[in-house]
Amino acid sequence: MKNKLFLIPLFLVFVLGLFLWRGLSLDPRKIPSPLVGKAMPVFSAPRIHVPVKTISTQDLLGRPYLLNIWASWCVACRQEHPLLMELSRQGQVRLIGLNYKDKRADAVKFLGTMGDPYEMSLSDLDGRIGIDLGVYGVPETFLVDRKGIIKYKHIGPIDARDLKVKILPLIAELEAGLN
Repeated sequence: MKNKLFLIPLFLVFVLGLFLWRGLSLDPRKIPSPLVGKAMPVFSAPRIHVPVKTISTQDLLGRPYLLNIWASWCVACRQEHPLLMELSRQGQVRLIGLNYKDKRADAVKFLGTMGDPYEMSLSDLDGRIGIDLGVYGVPETFLVDRKGIIKYKHIGPIDARDLKVKILPLIAELEAGLN
């Protein structure tokens, strides 16, 4: 009996190894959001270009929009920015920017240098709105319907495939009133 006791720790190490292998094989961009299917958290934030004017979730109702959370210090945001510029030129959906934990001057400089794809950009200086949205890091993008219900959350930079396969078809459904 004592000779077989060494098998217990060996078995536990094997089981732990299976859990680690499974966890490491998951795609971190596919973390489900508990907010999908729920109303956008209520917020009010100043506009970057006109800080005396605040925008609330109520002001955004009426048309679907993509809420893109970005920052001037974010390398991945720079990576996705040309795609957002193209999406803006196509005019298929309203783009609302939420500048996350960034200085206003840096955000304005970023948009001035890289181009401004957003209908408006809001400032989340202390990250409170990001916390309410469950933001893990920037960039993150939410697709919100005309009633303010979050329909989709994308973690990380959007690429052409994400846009074509997932986001644009969802936007088409929302515009057609199918979703």
